[in-house]
Amino acid sequence: MDAVVWIVLGVVLAVAEIFTTTLFLIMFAAGAFAAAGAAALGAPVAAQAVVFALVSALSVAVARPVIRRHSRSALETGEQPFGVEAIEGSTALVLEPVDSERGMVKIDGELWSARSYDATQSFVPGERVQVIKVRGATALVWQDDVSSTGQLPEAKR
Repeated sequence: MDAVVWIVLGVVLAVAEIFTTTLFLIMFAAGAFAAAGAAALGAPVAAQAVVFALVSALSVAVARPVIRRHSRSALETGEQPFGVEAIEGSTALVLEPVDSERGMVKIDGELWSARSYDATQSFVPGERVQVIKVRGATALVWQDDVSSTGQLPEAKR
């Protein structure tokens, strides 16, 4: 009966991990499944709890740093960025007026919906802007002529 309780706990933790996507709860799910194995072998409840604690702690201590190291962005690791990371920092051409609500820009030959990074700024078609961030399928843009103002938005400092 103890094994079933541990399996249910492991499944609950694994399902909770699906919703959090932090890769933290899954470590405890592994501990619960290990404790279920100990219960199935006839270990007493205290030993099952020790197995749960040890496996959970070891998986957090060993696997978590490896996962975090591999989840860093290419810009943080000094590698060549690709995908959305490659777009951030690039120059775009405004095709439709861009303000804090809507707009359209062309980035490397592709059309992107855009919004102004700073709600007080707006851009007219033909202007060049810099992509500061990408959220979903929307580029957040800033004035391209950085040298004239000497200012960068907080995200690029």
